[in-house]
Amino acid sequence: MSSLPPIFLDLAIILVTAGIITVIFKWLKQPLVLGYIVAGFFIGPYFPWFPAITDDTNIHVWSDIGIVFLMFALGLEFSIKKLKKVGATGAITALTELAVMFVVGNVVGHILGWGNMDCIFLGCMLSISSTTIIIKSFDDLKLKQQKFTGTVTAVLVVEDLIAVLLLVILSTLSVSKRFDGAQLGMSLVKLIFFLIVWFTFGIYLVPTLLRKMRRWMSEEILCIVAVGLCFGMVVFADFAGFSTALGAFVMGAILSETIEADVIHRIIAPIKHMFGAVFFVSVGMLVNPQVLVRYWLPIVIIAATVVGFKSLSATVGLLLSGKPLMNAMQGGFCFCQIGEFSFIIAGLGLSFGVINANLYPIIVSVSIITTFVTPYMIKASMPAYERLMPRLPESAKRVMERYASSSRATRHERGIVTFARKQITTIVLYGIIIVALVLLSILLLKPFLNNLFAELEIPIGWSNLIGMVATLLVIAPFLWALVVKGVNKKQIGAMLEIDRNSQAVVLPLMLSRYFIALFTVGWVVSKYVHLAIGLLLVLTIVIVGITLAAKPVTRFYHKIEDRFVSNFNSRQAQISFEIPEELEKDFFMDRILVTPYSQWAGKTLKDSNFRQRYGVNAVSIERAGKVFDLPDKKMQLLPMDKVTFIGNEEQLSKVRAELEVESDMLIHDHSDHNINNYTLTIPQGHALAGRTIQDAKLMVIYNAMVIGIKRAKDSLFNPSADTVLRAGDVVLLISPMNIDPQELLDYYAETIAPYDNKA
Repeated sequence: MSSLPPIFLDLAIILVTAGIITVIFKWLKQPLVLGYIVAGFFIGPYFPWFPAITDDTNIHVWSDIGIVFLMFALGLEFSIKKLKKVGATGAITALTELAVMFVVGNVVGHILGWGNMDCIFLGCMLSISSTTIIIKSFDDLKLKQQKFTGTVTAVLVVEDLIAVLLLVILSTLSVSKRFDGAQLGMSLVKLIFFLIVWFTFGIYLVPTLLRKMRRWMSEEILCIVAVGLCFGMVVFADFAGFSTALGAFVMGAILSETIEADVIHRIIAPIKHMFGAVFFVSVGMLVNPQVLVRYWLPIVIIAATVVGFKSLSATVGLLLSGKPLMNAMQGGFCFCQIGEFSFIIAGLGLSFGVINANLYPIIVSVSIITTFVTPYMIKASMPAYERLMPRLPESAKRVMERYASSSRATRHERGIVTFARKQITTIVLYGIIIVALVLLSILLLKPFLNNLFAELEIPIGWSNLIGMVATLLVIAPFLWALVVKGVNKKQIGAMLEIDRNSQAVVLPLMLSRYFIALFTVGWVVSKYVHLAIGLLLVLTIVIVGITLAAKPVTRFYHKIEDRFVSNFNSRQAQISFEIPEELEKDFFMDRILVTPYSQWAGKTLKDSNFRQRYGVNAVSIERAGKVFDLPDKKMQLLPMDKVTFIGNEEQLSKVRAELEVESDMLIHDHSDHNINNYTLTIPQGHALAGRTIQDAKLMVIYNAMVIGIKRAKDSLFNPSADTVLRAGDVVLLISPMNIDPQELLDYYAETIAPYDNKA
C-alpha cells in the first residue's frame, strides 16, 4: 500500500492545530489571526515538543494561494464609488500617516543599526494598519454605531489601496536592490497605466460576461467562474511584471461593482478562510523564540513607536482633513497596530532575499503586542481628549475650529479646480485607453498582418495600410471623446470672463487634448507608413477632422460609454433609485440584511418605526428575489429580508447594528428543548377507549401529539385525528413536557372524562 504524500499529513497538522488554538482564542475573546500565528509556532521548527511540518515548500505554495484569496476578498469589499465618497478625509489621513510612519520607521531602523533595505521595508510595514483588528475591536467594544467609526473605515479603504501600491513598488525595489527614483517613477506610471486599462476593460467586459451567463449560473458555477477570473488576472499581473496580490485585488475590485458581488463574497468565504489560515499559520512557523529573546529591545522600541506615532500621525491627518479635535483623537487612536499587510510585506522581502530573516519574527511580535493594546487605546481616546482639551490655549482652539468649519476657496476657485480635475481625468483616462489600443496594434496586430501577407506573397505595404486603417478606426471613438467630451463652451467662456487669469489653467488643458489626439494619430501612421513629416502632419489633421465629423463614430462611442456606465452602476441599480447628486455628500443608500437574531425580525415597519428611532426611511424590501418598492407600513420584516434604507452614514450604521445581529455561536444546541417520547397503554374500560384522537384532547391538555398506535399485529403511523382509540392500544406520544403515563391515565379518568360527559 503506497503512503500518502507529505502534504496530507502537513495539512492535517495545520488545520487540526489551528482549529484547537482558534477555539481557545475565541473563548479568550482574542483575534483569530493571533490564534493562527500561535498555532504556526507550535508546529514550526522552533517548538520541538509537537509534530512539525515536513514539506515547507508545499506549505509556502498554499500560503501564497492564501494571500491571493485574502486580496481577492479585500477587492470584493473595495468600491471605487466608496473611494470617491471618502474623498479628502481618507486620502489626507492615510497619506499623512504613511509619510510619518515611513520616515519614523526608517529612522528607528537606522538607530537600531539595520541596513537600508531593512529600514525601507520596516517603514512600509509600520505604515499600514490592520483592518481586521480595528473592525474586530469595534465589534467587541460595541462602537460600530459611533460617528467616528465611519471616518476610520474611510481611512482604512485608502490604506488598503496604498498597501497594494506599496507591494508593487517594493517588488520593483527588491529586484534592483537599490533606490532608483527614476525607475520607481516609471514603475508607478506603469502601474497607473495598467490599473486604468484593467479596470476600464474589466468593468466593460466582466459584468457583460456574467450577465450573459446568468440564466445558467448556479452557486457552484459562479464560484468556479469567479475563482477562475481571479487566477486569470493573477497570471496576467505576473506576466505584466506585477505581484500576484495586485492581480487578485484588481479582479476583486472589478467584481465588486457587479450585482453578483455579495454572492461571490459569500461563496468564496470558506475558501478564503482555509487558505488564509494556512498563510497565517505559515507566518507563525517563522517565529523563533531565540530571536525574540535576543531582539526583545528592538521589539519593545518598534511596538512603542507604532502605538505612539501611528496614533499621533493619524490624529494629525484627521485634523488636517477638517475633523474636530474630539473626532480626530477618537479616530486616530484606532490606528495603533500593524497586521496582515505587514506580514505580506515582510514575506515579500524574504522571498526576494533583501531583508534580514530576523525581521519577520520581530514584526510578528510587534503585531501581537499592538493588537492587544488596540482596544485599550480606543477606550483611552475620550479620557485623553478630556484631559487635553482644558489644557489647550484658547488661540489653538479657535484656530482648529476655524480650520474645521471654513471653506478655503471661493465659489469661482472651486469651479476652476473642478473644471481642471474633470479635464485631467478625461485626458488621463482616454489617453491611456488610446495608448493601450495602439500598443496592442503595434505589438500584436502588425506582426500578425505582416506574417500573414508574407505567406500569401502580397506586398507588405498593403498589410501596413490595412493595419493603420483598422487601428485608427478602433481608436476613433476614444479620440472623439478625448477632443470633444466634457467641453462646455459656455462654461469656459464664463470662467474666462470672470477672471482672465483662468486662461493659465483653461487654455493649456484644452490645447493638451488636441495635441495628444494629433500626436496619437501621427504615432499610428508613423508606425505603419513611413512618410515625410509634412505629409504626415497633413494626413493627421485630415484624419482628425474626419473623425470629429463622423456621426457613426460618435454614436459608436456613446454605445460603448452607455454599456460601461451601465456595468459600473449595475450593483447600485439594484437599489430602488439613485440618490440625487446634490444630496450625495449628506445621504447614503444602503441595503441591510435582517438576520434571524434581530429584535425587529417579525415586526412590521410601523412597529419598528425606523424613521423616528434612527432618522432613516425604508425605500424597498427584497424578499425571495422579489422587490417591494416603498413597502406598506403593515409589511412585516422577515429573516433574510434585504431592506434598502436611505439616510446619512451615522444613521445607517446604527440601523445596521440593530438588524444585522449575529449570534455568538454558529451552531446552537437545542438539548434544553428536547421532545420526549412516551408509551401509553389504554386499559379495558378506560375513558379514553372509544374516543377519537381529536376528542381525547391530548394536545390541548398535555401538549402531547399521537404519532403512532400499536394495535394487535397492526401499527398505525401518524394516525388521523378521527382515529378511534381502543382498549389495549399502545399509543406512542411525544411531548416537551415530563409526563408519567399512569398519572395521565388516572388524571384523565378522574378529572377530564367526567367533565366531558357532563358537557
